[in-house]
Amino acid sequence: MNIKVICKALVEFYLNYSFKTNRKGRKGRKEIMDDTINVSSDTGLWDIIKPIKGYIITAMFLSGLNAASALASLLTIPFIARELLSENTNVQHIGILIGLSTTAVVVSFFSRTWAFRTSHIGAFKLEELLRIQIAEHLGRLPLGYVVTTGSGAIKKIVQDDVKSLHAFVADSTPLIARAYTAPALTLVLMFVVDWRMALATLATAPVGLIFMNLAMRDYEKERQAYDEANEQINGTVIEFVQGMQVVRTFDDGTTSFVRFRNSLDEFTNRTKAWTLRTQFGGRVGSLVMASLPTLIIVVTLGAYLMLQGKLEIPVFIFFLLLSSGVMEALLPIMWLSSFINKSAAAAKRIGKLLVLPPLPEPKNPQQPLDTSIHFRNVLFSYADENRQALKGVNINIPAGTVTALVGPSGAGKSTVAKLIPRFWDVDAGSVEIGGVDVRNMTAETLMSQVSFVFQDTFLLYDTIRENIRLGCPGATNEQIEAAARAAQAHDFIIELPNGYDTIAGERGSRLSGGQKQRITIARAILQNNPVIVLDEATAFTDPENEALIQEAIASLTAGKTLVVVVAHRLSTIINADQIIVLDNGQVIEQGTHQQLVAANNLYAQLWKNHQRALSWGLRSKVVI
Repeated sequence: MNIKVICKALVEFYLNYSFKTNRKGRKGRKEIMDDTINVSSDTGLWDIIKPIKGYIITAMFLSGLNAASALASLLTIPFIARELLSENTNVQHIGILIGLSTTAVVVSFFSRTWAFRTSHIGAFKLEELLRIQIAEHLGRLPLGYVVTTGSGAIKKIVQDDVKSLHAFVADSTPLIARAYTAPALTLVLMFVVDWRMALATLATAPVGLIFMNLAMRDYEKERQAYDEANEQINGTVIEFVQGMQVVRTFDDGTTSFVRFRNSLDEFTNRTKAWTLRTQFGGRVGSLVMASLPTLIIVVTLGAYLMLQGKLEIPVFIFFLLLSSGVMEALLPIMWLSSFINKSAAAAKRIGKLLVLPPLPEPKNPQQPLDTSIHFRNVLFSYADENRQALKGVNINIPAGTVTALVGPSGAGKSTVAKLIPRFWDVDAGSVEIGGVDVRNMTAETLMSQVSFVFQDTFLLYDTIRENIRLGCPGATNEQIEAAARAAQAHDFIIELPNGYDTIAGERGSRLSGGQKQRITIARAILQNNPVIVLDEATAFTDPENEALIQEAIASLTAGKTLVVVVAHRLSTIINADQIIVLDNGQVIEQGTHQQLVAANNLYAQLWKNHQRALSWGLRSKVVI
């Protein structure tokens, strides 16, 4: 345990923020909520909680008042004892002392109540501010960060780390003030009254601090290992729950989700090892610094001094009342150090997320001239810069045409599609819409140009109506229904228990794959953006509805630029204006369906495989 950690934090906090608050005055609630957290590479705990510093200072002041008034109530007892033991007892003086003690108790009670009330209000405001700012920042980051970081690590930051800071502000900040105010005032009074008894009170402190330091050794290293194991278990828990249907279909989870079990074991083993390394020092330190050993020492010395006639009874009572609480008041400082370190680690992770640069916004934004799309010598890689996903891709998509992207798995089709709405920025070259680089458009302009229907559908836990309305909040019920009809979704929606007001379930779990896909198509249709990107959007459509959906999309996208990504169902794009064939991140063929079949290259082979798959049946001969 390092007392310097808390002392340095307190000094830094008061020097940096207390005087600023006094000069500027206390902020109103609305102004506090309008604050944003300014972060840098060295963002610390007090930087993260700066927007609610007024609440923290107030809570710490009230908590210090609570400690001082509680001590004041106890100080009246020796004086009352002196009056009772004197030959001329003054009842009026005793009454005044009792009144002062009662007043101090009342002040102590109300100041403690308001201290925690204030700190909790500030904690909830901080929690709201952090989660809003983190969510907005995540929305501005490249999608690559979300993909590479993983849901477990992000969930830990958004949920667990923010919760840790909430707990720190709500509970620890008042306790920090009390933990220092109470023992400091008590020790000052003790040394003023009798320095010998004061030293006896502190006799166990050095031994206790030694063992507490043993308990806190290698804290930062152990904390980091614990957090990494916690992130791993968060990710595997999410994976386990999302894959529950697959697990129940094939086995009991012991085989398919051995990673889940291993992460649990790793987390448990790290926790046990950390506990075993700290429990001896922590237990011995707590025992030594408990009230009983201190009280025994004080009673022994006090009795000896009284027998020698060197200590008065009221003074002895004074030390009996206060000495037992001094060491117990110091104990919170020990575990508060751990809590501050934990909260500082959480703040550091939040700061690292918030300091990540978002996709840059253009200084001089431009508007596209039309809906044509051009890829000009595009180079792009994901996490591994030495392995390029796209290698010098050049594509020209005229406005108002239908272009299909075809190729084997991993060829770069979805990558091309996702670069159009700028999910990532290219490493070299440019992606243009209407002659304007997408990097020179604002996010609002770009999103008003492009609608994207993902291969992996995502529906909110909300009604069907609100899921369709997601991309167009101001849409009327009539417009929603028209979009659903166009996407061939209206008929199955009205057959649901509550029609358009039926809850879709978590991630659309109450709907089939084809139904979810048609709702996402309806969502894109409702947006009515001039560029539509369909990434395997018809992968789950029923065979009997496939032609209807193609007709609906064709009629509703007339005059719009349509980009369709297809991996398997090539029959859906035979009427496309052009087909781009990609392989290994490069464009290797381009033309109409008839032209590419006649060329007898990769597309022709893909088409033959597609035709063979359509003729396959249960009694078909398996060809490998």
